[in-house]
Amino acid sequence: MTKHVAAIVGRPNVGKSTLFNTLCGEKISIVQDTPGVTRDRIYADCEWRNQKFTLVDTGGIDPESEDVLLRSMREQAEIAIETADVIIFVTDVRSGLTASDQLVADMLRKSAKPVVLCVNKVDHFEKFQSYVYEFYQLGIGDPVPVSASGRTGLGDLLDAVFEHFQELPEADEEEEVTRVAVIGKPNVGKSSLINKLLGEERLIVSDIAGTTRDAVDTKLRRNGKDYVFIDTAGLRRKSKIKDEIERYSIIRTVAAVERADICVLLIDASEGITDQDTKIAGIAHERGKGMIVLVNKWDLVEKETNTMKRVEKEIRTKLAFMNYAEMLFVSAVTGQRLPKLFQLIDMVEGYHTLRIQTGVLNEILTEAVAENEPPTDKGKRLRVYYGTQVSVRPPTFVLFVNNKELAHFSYVRYLENRIREAFLFRGTPVRIIIRERKKEN
Repeated sequence: MTKHVAAIVGRPNVGKSTLFNTLCGEKISIVQDTPGVTRDRIYADCEWRNQKFTLVDTGGIDPESEDVLLRSMREQAEIAIETADVIIFVTDVRSGLTASDQLVADMLRKSAKPVVLCVNKVDHFEKFQSYVYEFYQLGIGDPVPVSASGRTGLGDLLDAVFEHFQELPEADEEEEVTRVAVIGKPNVGKSSLINKLLGEERLIVSDIAGTTRDAVDTKLRRNGKDYVFIDTAGLRRKSKIKDEIERYSIIRTVAAVERADICVLLIDASEGITDQDTKIAGIAHERGKGMIVLVNKWDLVEKETNTMKRVEKEIRTKLAFMNYAEMLFVSAVTGQRLPKLFQLIDMVEGYHTLRIQTGVLNEILTEAVAENEPPTDKGKRLRVYYGTQVSVRPPTFVLFVNNKELAHFSYVRYLENRIREAFLFRGTPVRIIIRERKKEN
């Protein structure tokens, strides 16, 4: 299911970033040190009351300023508002209600998005109570007093956000269709690839990096099967982001990845794999998507003996954290090998949604444990009682054991590899969850 998006907005210096960092630092944020994963500080994956969502930070809004930087920040916030499902409007109790707050409130009313009014810097409610009530004048709901630096009132704030999430309509269940997000750095040929697949110039294609700001859905039918290709804005290193608005393309790209079943990462063959490619791949990997790596512009590469094997080895070395990914060398311009892409998509989708019977799974686990028993730790040995598959997209298994602390990462990886050997799971990550259970007498 696609995560909802909550954007933090407000005029400058009201404590938006402090609130963002506090929420992320209170173990509300789901953050994993997955190799190759980058997290721009403008967004974070969060969870509250079992509701997962994406939290977005923005620059301060000064609605009337003509300053180039402040105008750019205003435009950023407008894009975040457009992208978000719920707005957290942050104000400052110490500064009181200002004309800029009124103008921001007017902007938010026009957006027609649900708004949670947050009054920040309320370190002592009794002291600032009357000042909090002043913000009722904005006419956009009940103010929620918080102290981002003091970490108070955050639960009430997130409860208010949660209630709006509950009111939002669920995404419509569409007909069975495979959703494919095309991701990669700017100017690697994402739009050109989709145009070639379509056989027509359906998307804007340009040599100017960053042409595609939004994620664009394109429907395609091939061999009686429907696909939706989601073209996304390219991500680039922070040091190269001169147009600040482009930072918010990251939010849309993350959202596009979440909506997809399978991600196709385009790599420029003439440039080779870069650190940014691995970071972009990490976004799809951590979200459990099926993965295909397309090495594009292969027609421009001078070939020698074993050139393809050498390039593939280099790429797989950089993408070692997702060695399950399928790989194909193509040219979006000439169409070289592109027909094989649909075969790969269908195959990866099959493994991404594959379900394994519990009995068969446990036969594999029993055999794996018999061949390689878990090592002992202070005289105690891990016992794997049984396993079961709990979900697909990606295939996720729960293993019940005697003691979670004994389930060393390396041994869990060994069991994952044995499951892969038995069922392949090409092109898809496999998730293993360890749960502790007392052995029945």
